[in-house]
Parts: sequence; C-alpha cells; structure tokens
Amino acid sequence: MIERHVTFRIRPGKAEEFVSYFGSAYAPAMARQEGFCGAEIIRPDDLTDALVMVLRFASAEAAQAWRDSAAHKELSPTLKSLYQSSEVRVHEVLAEQPGPDRLR
Repeated sequence: MIERHVTFRIRPGKAEEFVSYFGSAYAPAMARQEGFCGAEIIRPDDLTDALVMVLRFASAEAAQAWRDSAAHKELSPTLKSLYQSSEVRVHEVLAEQPGPDRLR
C-alpha cells in the first residue's frame, strides 16, 4: 500500500471551503478509482495555515492512475484555487494495524 501525504498551504479564509470541496467532489471521485483505499484531511499541530491530505492506494501504479485520470484533471483547478503551495511525500506502508471497528 502507498500513502501520499500532500501538505497544502491554504489561502487565507479558504480552509473550510477546501475541506468542503474535498468531501463533496474530490474524495467521491477518488473513491471510484480502482486501487483507491481511503483518504482524509488532517491539520498539523505546528502549521496554522496548512492542511494535509492523506491518500491511500493499493499500489504506486494505482496512485499514478488517479493523478492521470480525467476526474483528477477536471477537479484539480478548483482545488488549486484554494491553496498557495503544496508538498508531496510518498510513503510505502510496511505494516498496518486496523482499529477495533475494522477487525470484524
């Protein structure tokens, strides 16, 4: 599994709109992508102007397929209008422990 952590420096006053757009358009489009495993938005304790989008894909190829998809290309301009800059870090998940609600 691959996790992509994308840190976005959000434009002033746009954090709520960013999170709303993620939930209403961006995340649902990703959910239709083969190999997509999940996503969330988190706020770092040490960065007041940043949000981090954590994306999980079954493989690096699935993550690349999302970035190359028509849906991603269509949604990206609106997302880009809400932030000033971004930084991507890619991680390979080596071990995972599901929470109690996922152990059924």
